[in-house]
Amino acid sequence: MDAKWWRPHFVSPAPVTMPPSKPKTKSPRSESVYYGLRRAIIEQALMPGDKLTEDLIGDRFGVSRTIVRTALARLNVEGLVDLQPNKGAAIAQPSLSEAHDVFEARMCLERQVLTRLADKVTDSDIERLERHIALENKATPNDGPASIRLAGEFHILLADLAGNSVLSRYVDEVVSRCSLILALYGRPHSSDCSLNEHQQIVDALRARDGTRAVASMGHHLEAVTERALLSSTTDKHRDIRTILDYYAK
Repeated sequence: MDAKWWRPHFVSPAPVTMPPSKPKTKSPRSESVYYGLRRAIIEQALMPGDKLTEDLIGDRFGVSRTIVRTALARLNVEGLVDLQPNKGAAIAQPSLSEAHDVFEARMCLERQVLTRLADKVTDSDIERLERHIALENKATPNDGPASIRLAGEFHILLADLAGNSVLSRYVDEVVSRCSLILALYGRPHSSDCSLNEHQQIVDALRARDGTRAVASMGHHLEAVTERALLSSTTDKHRDIRTILDYYAK
């Protein structure tokens, strides 16, 4: 028989299946810095233009510069912090044109939230919204930062209840950016007006009146926009170290 038929037969080895890698989770310390800085921005303790040095943040939060950079990068993606080569980080200072664009986008998003929510809202949802408004009532007028934060969280709660995770994420981001705009251009937070407007939205949802709910949200955001887009009165002489100490707790 011809020799070529006697060539040994090699079987390819079975592919090695590696165990699935565990999904990467964010560092708890990075999360702490991120949420601490984000809350300070939303509550208008850190103001547009404030410089954020990695060493100072790391010292106040007790973390490395690498962890600080990770947190600042997330805030940069959300439009809350500006990162510039050789200049470091600073709280974002959106232009008036950008501010108008943000509020226009917010109007579109939140009207959709109310349209969706009015069709599916439950009595339990209404109770959660009423409890939140009670917290807003309790916070004002004695706690300005908490009042500002809770006002934004009301809108985020509405988006969460609407049941669309993508919509909720965008509302969360745009509400935070609006807080930054209010700090830069707006007059002092008018909590009584906001609370009345929030209650009107909840009343419309309780009645399962989607048209009225959307109209109430539109009226509310128009009022917020009017309060927001005024002249800047930012105080440049504040102690960033002391502010960070509070939010690093």
